[in-house]
Amino acid sequence: MANIIVVGAQWGDESKGKIVDYLTPAADMVVRYGGGNNAGHSVMVGSELYKLHLVPSGILHSQVTCVLSDGVVIDPGVLVSEIEGLKARGVSFAKFLISASAHVILPYHCLFDRLNEERRGSDKIGTTGRGVGPAYSDKAARIGIRMGEFIDPARFEARLKVVLEEKNSILTQVYGAEPLSLASIIAEYRAYAEALKPYVAHIAPIVYQAAKSGKGVVFEGAQGTLLDLDLGTYPYVTSSHPIAAGACLGTGVGPLMIDGVIGIVKSYTTRVGAGVFPTEQLNEIGEYIRERGHEYGTTTGRPRRCGWLDAVVLRYASQVNSLTCISTGHLDVLAGLESVKICTAYKTNEGETLQDLPWDLSFREDIEPVYETLPGWGEEVSKARTWDQLPVNARAYIERIESLTALPAGMVSVGPGREETIVRELVLSAALKSRR
Repeated sequence: MANIIVVGAQWGDESKGKIVDYLTPAADMVVRYGGGNNAGHSVMVGSELYKLHLVPSGILHSQVTCVLSDGVVIDPGVLVSEIEGLKARGVSFAKFLISASAHVILPYHCLFDRLNEERRGSDKIGTTGRGVGPAYSDKAARIGIRMGEFIDPARFEARLKVVLEEKNSILTQVYGAEPLSLASIIAEYRAYAEALKPYVAHIAPIVYQAAKSGKGVVFEGAQGTLLDLDLGTYPYVTSSHPIAAGACLGTGVGPLMIDGVIGIVKSYTTRVGAGVFPTEQLNEIGEYIRERGHEYGTTTGRPRRCGWLDAVVLRYASQVNSLTCISTGHLDVLAGLESVKICTAYKTNEGETLQDLPWDLSFREDIEPVYETLPGWGEEVSKARTWDQLPVNARAYIERIESLTALPAGMVSVGPGREETIVRELVLSAALKSRR
């Protein structure tokens, strides 16, 4: 199998977890390369729904090694709880690994996350309050604590004592909040460290060897392209790199070892948090999509903003990720609509047509989407298992997406279940052919 990056091509929540789970049986390893427990993946197996927050979506296949890599930030309490919950459902963690270089989310990170969001007032970013941003800030400031230190009681206490002194000064003097107790944190987190210690290892050489072997590695992204810290709709972004390049940054595997990048695309667009959303539908169409698509956050439960598919966004995602193909999902959600729309460009108040994503999209109140309207399909599609079984208009819709993005659709998802996936074998294999 090829080494494949699975990346969100929109603002996240595109059902990357389902596609990772689908690809996992043919792989040797699944590696989550970024983000924290601010991103959730849902995987449906038969009638069983698994909601994953940190654990890679490949964990439901016991023969495959699953890795949390260097680029992930880990809340130990959340991870321990998730592992225990999955074990109780019969999921094996015999081949689960955590990078010793991954940074740890600690109580002050979550506290600062909430306090900072409160201080922003009407300029809120829309953070989940999980401490992810502050943990990445500490990583950049070189005061973060990594998993290898966390599981060493003496090193953890020594590092935490120094860092907490600084954090408490800020909490008390800037925010007027109560200081955090060193003893209390150590007492609680020592138990988490003991529980996670068996999984912690030096990951970089292990992932490298798996990628080099030719057996296949699936690199699992979190969030989506437009939430990337550098290339997303700043400042309404996450604090890491969900784009394909993040797989190399977060694992130590070089770009020449990547064989293909699958962009996961909803058949419409959703977004969580603030910022301009050109195709948002604040009407019955938006409600129709939200309810049929169950568009509520896996981790937060927050309702997602919903709108028509945006080809401008997808072309940008193709550019910055070097997408080799797309997987088009949630096709079943649009069933029953008389017509469907695709945004093909933006038009400004001055009459200028924009084919490319503006660098300052988050603040561009002066743009309107240019729509192309296609006929809808009244038939349900969830029973389709081959391309030819899809309604003619549904096929035409996907083909138009392919045309507008210059990307082949190697997979089509018609429902949340594993079996509700159409694989266009020739298209997918041509896009993801291993070069080794």
